Amino acid sequence: MAVEKLSSYLIAFKGLKEGNHVFDYHIGNSFFELFENSLIEAAEAEAKVVLEKRNTFMSLELSLRGTVRLTCDRCLEEYDQPVENSARLIIKFGETEQEDGDEVIWLHPDDYQFNVAQIIYEYLVFSIPLKHVHPSPPGGPGGCNPEMLKKLKEYTPLHGEKGDDRWEKLKNLLNNN
Repeated sequence: MAVEKLSSYLIAFKGLKEGNHVFDYHIGNSFFELFENSLIEAAEAEAKVVLEKRNTFMSLELSLRGTVRLTCDRCLEEYDQPVENSARLIIKFGETEQEDGDEVIWLHPDDYQFNVAQIIYEYLVFSIPLKHVHPSPPGGPGGCNPEMLKKLKEYTPLHGEKGDDRWEKLKNLLNNN
């Protein structure tokens, strides 16, 4: 069944005329089931792929926009993170793949189609910020759960406050070289 779902992301380029060809994809939760151990489980996004086919080369422009469901690193509640990304990739043909960087897709000369699902997935993952925190509304505090923030503040020692004596004794062990 996953193979059938992946087939909707195939772009058959052999029969296409020269010029630009646009492919639009809706990326929902079922898209991420196609990838084992996906970093993303829920999202609503749109992907636009523009394939430029010329006599001597092909290029691919990808633009992504939507939201990804993440867990906040601060309050542990889920939230929708806006994401956006774009890329321009060159498609080259050759018997063996060569090191040309991340912006080059190598295809065998006999290939007549390629699948863009992996490319969409990778650029969607790249668009996620490293720090997962509720976006702050303009002029207001963050969107984190206030009860969780209160608990965090309660259990976080202040800079001038003396910590637990047991930790100080353990730190002293390290200093006795």
